[in-house]
Amino acid sequence: QVQLVESGGGLVQAGGSLRLSCAASGRTFSSDAMGWFRQAPGKEREFVAAIRWSGGSTYSTDSVKGRFTLSRDVAKNTGYLQMNSLKPEDTAVYYCAAARVYSNFRSVSSYAYWGQGTQVTVSS
Repeated sequence: QVQLVESGGGLVQAGGSLRLSCAASGRTFSSDAMGWFRQAPGKEREFVAAIRWSGGSTYSTDSVKGRFTLSRDVAKNTGYLQMNSLKPEDTAVYYCAAARVYSNFRSVSSYAYWGQGTQVTVSS
């Protein structure tokens, strides 16, 4: 059983920065992929980025590439999403998720465990 707890959301002006945290329960993560998704009201949940726990390889979708950076603290079983140069269109509820393997990580269906979500609001 994997439990994920998110934090770090809030209100920020366009051009500002936020860092989201996703803490996994247990002594070990027990998963090899942590994905980040976001969902705005009335829209589908969309893939943002993913990190491979073993080795730390990352992938980001085009709309955030160059602005968002993923990292993880293995000792703390915690992943981070550093969001810079935020835009109003980044406004959404952000979710972290965990999957057993780093495969098909752009798909919501690949993830068995999800955080509770944290609101990110970017004002113009």
